[in-house]
Formats: sequence, C-alpha cells, structure tokens
Amino acid sequence: MQAAMRLPFAVLCAVPFIMVLGNSMLVPLLPAMKEAMGVSLFQVSLFITAFSLPAGFVIPFAGFLSDRFGRRVIMSPALVLYGTGGLLAGLAATFLPQPYYFILGSRILQGIGAGGTYQLAMALVGDIFQSKERAKALGTLEASNGLGKVVSPIAGSLLGLAAWFAPFYAYGLLAIPIGIAVWLVVREPLEAREKTQSPAAYLASLKGIFREKGLGLLACFLAGMAVLFILFGVLSLVADALEATYNFRGLTVGLLIAIPVGVMALCSYLSGIYLQKKGGYLLKATALTGLALVAASLLIMAFRPSIYILFVALALLGLGTGAVLPAVNTLITSAASASERGGITCLYGSMRFFGVALGPPAFGTAVQWGAPALYGLAAGLVVAIALLGAFSVRVQKMLPPELLARK
Repeated sequence: MQAAMRLPFAVLCAVPFIMVLGNSMLVPLLPAMKEAMGVSLFQVSLFITAFSLPAGFVIPFAGFLSDRFGRRVIMSPALVLYGTGGLLAGLAATFLPQPYYFILGSRILQGIGAGGTYQLAMALVGDIFQSKERAKALGTLEASNGLGKVVSPIAGSLLGLAAWFAPFYAYGLLAIPIGIAVWLVVREPLEAREKTQSPAAYLASLKGIFREKGLGLLACFLAGMAVLFILFGVLSLVADALEATYNFRGLTVGLLIAIPVGVMALCSYLSGIYLQKKGGYLLKATALTGLALVAASLLIMAFRPSIYILFVALALLGLGTGAVLPAVNTLITSAASASERGGITCLYGSMRFFGVALGPPAFGTAVQWGAPALYGLAAGLVVAIALLGAFSVRVQKMLPPELLARK
C-alpha cells in the first residue's frame, strides 16, 4: 500500500469498527437499562430492533445514492447522524425523568445513519484498490469489523460501570470525528464518478449484472449472510449457557465470547493477505473451505460437547467465518464496475445486517428443538449454500483480469 493511502485507509477501517458497536455495546447493559427506566425486557430489547431495522432498509438506498453522488458525500453525514443520535439518547437519559421513548427515537436516527457506513466503506475500498491488493484491503476492513465485535461487549460492560447510558455518549464522541475525518482525509478516484446514470439506466445496469452473474452473486450473498446469522445465533445461546449453566458472570462472559470473534477477526486479516499473494482463483476455494469449517463446528456442537470442546468448536466457527467473509467480499465488490458497485455491495450489506439481527432470535426460538436438530439443520443450511457456490460461482466470470493473475 502506498504511504499516501495509509491514513485514508485507516480512517475507512474505523468506519466498520464504529458501526458494529451500534448494538453489541448495549447488549450487556440491557438488564441495567430495564431496571433504571422501569420498563420490560421486551421494551428495552426494542433499542436493538430500532437500530437494526432502519439500517437494513436504508443500506440499499445509500448504495444507490453513493453510486450517483459519491461514497464520501453519503458516508460522512451518515456517521455524523449516527453519532448525533447517540448523543441525543445520552442527553435524554441524563436529563429526562422518562427517557425511554426519546431514546427509542434516537436509536432510529442512529440506525438510519448506520445504513450509510460500512457497506459504502467496502465499496470505496473496491473503488480505490484495483489490483490484487483489493483482497488484502477488504480482509483488513473485515478484520476491523471483527475487532469491533470483540471489543464492543467488553467496552459496553466497562462503560456501564460509570453509567448505564454512557455508551450513548461514546457513539457521538467516536462517530462524529470519524465522519469529519472521512470528509477531510478520504478521496475517491475520479473515474468512479465519471459516469452518472439516470435511475432507469442504473437499474438496467444492475439487472444486467444479475442476469450475467446472478446465481454466483446469490451464492456469495447467502454465504456472507449465513455465516453471520449462525455466528451471532450461536454466540447468543453460548452467552446464556455460560451464565445459566457454567455460572460465569459479567465481564468474564464478554471475554469468553470474544474468543471466537477474535479468531474470526485474525483469520479475516490473514486470509486477505493470503488471497492478495495467491490471486483471485483461490477466492472460491477459500470461501468453500470456510463454509466446510463452519459446518464442521456446528456438527461438533450438535453432540453437546464439554465446555473445552465447545470453545474449540467456537474457534473453528470463527476461523471458518473469517475465511468466508474476505473471499465473498472480494467476489461481490469485484463483480460490478464502480458505477454500480455501491448498489451491489449495499444489497449484500442488507443481507449481512439482517443475518446478524435475525440470528439470536432465530436460534433462541429453535433451541427448544434440541441441540442435535438445531445445529444439524444449521450445518445442512451451510452445506446447501456451499454446494450452490461450488456449482454457480465462476471466478473468471466475476473478477476482472488484474485480480486473477498469480504473483
């Protein structure tokens, strides 16, 4: 990477780190929020929903607008909105006697802002890095997202020692400066904005991409969504089991949950480096290997292993997820030209976001089926997606020539 790109790329890597704090930092504090505001657990859990649903719906529109007007023009205000929503929630909790509905509205603002963050950073990295360096850059971006997942429950628990609403202020103090930095430091390639299409022409271009590469893109979309759906679904069950069955509490639970997510972040970074060196032909093989590791980890968990074997399986789950995501990220961002990349990437981002949001409630509902049925069905889903990818993804069709060559 050129020296001049290091600071802008570091700023872009901060975007997924901040985005992933949006929900995960609050999860350990939901019981304290419930008690402080005198509301039900269902009501306080709506703080998560109020963030996740708007973000998931906004992402595709943010992608279209970024393709038409530029990534930075959308991403920088989105980060400021995200941070402002956090500050408003913190101020409501500090000064209002009944802050619940004001916080709920502020979380909706945060979710709208979050919809214009990580996926646009991913699309912009795809615009900037045109060579095999793209795989490494996207792997590092995914690792930053994973690091946020590791840090967020620990940071939320520590901030909660000061006050249950302290994380809301943290959103503003982090996101607003990063939004300003995106505007001041990051520059988009001129060729990415050279062709402005009408909405009709833009939709026709997207239809053309899906007509030509649709089944392969669908397999990649499903792979990214499924591994995150499973990762967060499994972790939600494990977090509950650590407290209910193994009597771990508080920060200890956060630290133990951080192990598989930390493995995922490290693997994302290393697989990005590996794919940069080996060339694009290994993207498909890497993604399929990662899916196989995810399926193997689920089959291990289906047999109710001891806590030590359970954490080996969780590390395997993190390893597989960390192999899948940089590979499919590169395939998806490379399947479209700069003028449609934001739309394609943001459709993928919506699926990822809904995967994360739906995983915990889906696994929480299905746990009554028993471990063999739950984890066996999840493994079957992963195998089905892997088979779809094996037969539908044509790397030479999805990637430009400069990403296919080996060093």
